[in-house]
Amino acid sequence: MTRVRRLVQLIDAFTGTCGNVLAWLVAAMALLTAAVVLMRYGLELGSIAAQEAVTYLHATGFMLGAAYALKNGAHVRVDIFYQRFTPRTRAWVDSLGGIVFLLPLCAVIGLGSVDFVAQAWSVHETSADAGGIPAVFLLKTLLPLMAANLALQGVAEILRNALTLAGDTTA
Repeated sequence: MTRVRRLVQLIDAFTGTCGNVLAWLVAAMALLTAAVVLMRYGLELGSIAAQEAVTYLHATGFMLGAAYALKNGAHVRVDIFYQRFTPRTRAWVDSLGGIVFLLPLCAVIGLGSVDFVAQAWSVHETSADAGGIPAVFLLKTLLPLMAANLALQGVAEILRNALTLAGDTTA
């Protein structure tokens, strides 16, 4: 049990660190958005690259932040019945949800995006807009990264619930 608990702690620490880095990216996105608006409406200057950078930052925060949301219970859940469940019943529901829904979904997204991302990398896909960011292939890479990151945190959640079901109150 100690090894399982330690693995859960390591995955949680990784996800927490990623979440903290992503929080700074969201702040950068807000500042960049303000700069784009100021440039466009205050100075009558436009920048396709700056506008696309906002999209890239948003996609990065959203896609890679999914695991952080799962770790902190910030994901969408219908609590009509769940809130009344005992911790043990919640552990069963969360474990089965992770095994039956979350991990297969991550596999579908991860494996399903491999060819899509590989094609983008093979041609070093760039923006369709003149002056855009020449790294669309990096943006597309967020798909399998999100799937892997979310699956990793999903494994941690399943193991944490297994510890709860085994009677470990520190999980």
